[in-house]
This record gives sequence, C-alpha cells and structure tokens, in this order.
Amino acid sequence: MIRPMNFRMPTNEDIHTAFEQGEAAVMALFHEVATQVAELAQQLAKQGEVLQEVQARLTKTSRHSRKPPASDGSGNVKRTESLRKSGAKPHGGQPGHDGQPLRASEHPDRTLTHEVPSCAHCQASLQGVEVVGYAERQVFDRPAIRIAVTAHRAQIKVCPACGSANKGPLPEAVTHAVQDGPTVHTWAASCTTQHHMPVERTTEICADLVQHRVSEATVWKAAEPWDRCMEPSTEAVQGMLRHAEVLHVEESGRRVTGTWHWLHVAGTERLTSDEVHAKRGHEARDDAGMLGAFRGTAVHAHWQPYGKYDACAQALCHAHHLRALRCIDQQYQQTWAHDMAELLLESKAAVEATPERAMSVSPPELEVFATRYDAVVQAGFEANPAPRPTTAGEVKKRVVSLDSVDEIRTTRVCSL
Repeated sequence: MIRPMNFRMPTNEDIHTAFEQGEAAVMALFHEVATQVAELAQQLAKQGEVLQEVQARLTKTSRHSRKPPASDGSGNVKRTESLRKSGAKPHGGQPGHDGQPLRASEHPDRTLTHEVPSCAHCQASLQGVEVVGYAERQVFDRPAIRIAVTAHRAQIKVCPACGSANKGPLPEAVTHAVQDGPTVHTWAASCTTQHHMPVERTTEICADLVQHRVSEATVWKAAEPWDRCMEPSTEAVQGMLRHAEVLHVEESGRRVTGTWHWLHVAGTERLTSDEVHAKRGHEARDDAGMLGAFRGTAVHAHWQPYGKYDACAQALCHAHHLRALRCIDQQYQQTWAHDMAELLLESKAAVEATPERAMSVSPPELEVFATRYDAVVQAGFEANPAPRPTTAGEVKKRVVSLDSVDEIRTTRVCSL
C-alpha cells in the first residue's frame, strides 16, 4: 500500500541557524532535504507504476489483447477491428467462388405482355399492327404465402344392426382439436436451431410472414426432436475432427438464461463442433470429449488448461499474438512488438505464396525468417528485463506483461 509522506521544507530560521553554526550544520540540513526529495521521487515512481498498470488494464480490449469481445461491454466503442491491412484482400467474390448470378428462365411460371398502344414519335395508333418482337425482362419473386387450414373430418355412423356409433380413423399426427402442422414445426425449429434466432423473434417472424402467430411453447417443442435427429451427424463430425491433422479450439463467453457460460468450439476449415458449458477450463473440454482423444496439432490462444492435453502437439494462434503485440506497441510504445507483427505477417504471406507441391518455404528463406525472429524476440526481452528480487514491503516493478513475448518465443515461426 502506498502511503502519503510528509515533506518538510526548512524555514528561513532553520537556514539562518545552520549558517551561524557553520558548514557542517548547513550540510546536515541539505542532506536532510535531499533525503526527503529522494524518498518523494521513489514514492512518485511507485505511484507512476501503479497508475500505468491500472491504465493498461482499463484500456485493454479484445482488439489488442486476449480478452473476449464480451468483456468490452456496451457503449459506442467499436468492439471489433480487423487486423488485415487495407488492400490485402479484394472486395467481392474471392478466387474459387463460383457465385450465384440470376439467369433467365426458359420456362417462366407466367408471362405478362405489355402492349404498345401508339407511336412514341408521331402518336399514331398501333392497334392491330403486327408484333415484330419482344423485349423481355424477368423478375424472380416468391408468391404471397399464407397458412393453409386443413379440416380433418371423421365420419360418424350408427350401425343399423347393433345401434353402436362408429367414427372414421384420423391421421396419427392429428391429436388435438386445433394444432400446428409439421411444416410449421420444421420452420420454427429451423429458425431457432439452424439460424440461432430467439424464440420470441421466431414467433414474430411467423406472424409477420404468414399472419399466423405460433406460441413460444410450440417453438420450444418443435426443436426438441432435432437433438436426436442430429446425433449421428454430430458424432460423425466429432469423429473426423478427432482425426484431423490440425484442430483449432477456442472458447467465448455468453449468457445462458442470465448466467455466464462458455461456448467451446473445435473446428477445421470445413468442420465445426461446439458445446455450451458452465465452465471454461479442461473440465468443459473433457465433457465435450474432443481433445482427450486428439493426437494432431491443437491451435489455441495459450489458455493454460489446454496444456493438460499433452498427447497432442500444441501451437499458438497468431491472431491472438497480433492483438497482444498491438497492445504492447500502442500502450507501451515498444518498437519490437511492431517488428514482430510485421514479421509474422510476412512469414504468413511467404507460406501462402509457396506452391503447394513444395510443402514449405525454401531453407534459405526459412533461415532468414528464423534469424529475424530470434533477433526480435531478444529485443523484446531486452526492453523488458526480468524483475530483480524485491525486499519485504517493496513494490514489485512491472514494465509490461511478458505473456506475449513468452508465447511468441515458444512458437518460433511454427507456421513455416
């Protein structure tokens, strides 16, 4: 705890008394003042370090640190910012994307003919004049949709022989006097499970589009069978993920029924498996049943519980590195962080420019990257030397958190 100190300046009487007493008294008075100044400077330095630490913690966001976007809070601050430089990726469709342009249909559902009654130049009537051609334009639109109500009537007949009443059989799915049909259930379940819409919004969309409001209970009930229907696909996807060469894992916080939970994601370029859990650490990953049987390379954000899974190789996510490096560059003005970010981006571009058949960049180019890499890491440690042992009651001096430096040092251009 930093306590205020009392700085006592000598009065004119003190100075005059010391002057009369001689040189030794003047020097003693001066040393007393110098000691107080040194203590005040040390106190100010400690306060500056604490203030810098608090300021760094308060200004840290998901844009330049490992903090999740949910921790940024609301407000007018832009919560996400792309690390991609302007012009690095062109707008519009990317190479390999086929696109889905509208093409004229050879057999339109209906054709509307717009007649020309008179000449636009001389106003002469064109009624009865032979048509020499058509200028056609097509509009793709969906017809208005509405709920179709089907009344199922079961005949009731009284047997003339025995007098008993007999009722015709109704479809097995028709169990209530009034109910929603299977198409409505499929639509509601698709909105909530496939498109992640809230239940209340799903009922509103149904009312807006077909003028039929579905109850929230119906929406909940419609989604229940999907878990069972998706179990085979879910198990197949998780099985392929367990045998992947590289697996990206991540966790992101979100609220579930007002309580903070974590969405645990494991995926590749084409496959994704996610699970919501109340815990963030290895207990949640064990329940997901993904990393325990994985033997490839797991790419993550250096979250410590991932270290428990030592049967698989570990790689650290450079996107998280770039955010941490941005924080060090902007908050502490350390140039090595900017140099490291540039090096990581250059090495990534070199890998992307390497022909697929080569499998890796050339050994000379790899050596150049490795040499630069070691030099930048060394510069980072020189800018942030290890703290010396502190004595009892002394405030531990912190320049900048070395998490980013340690993380990057362990990867050593792993993408190459």
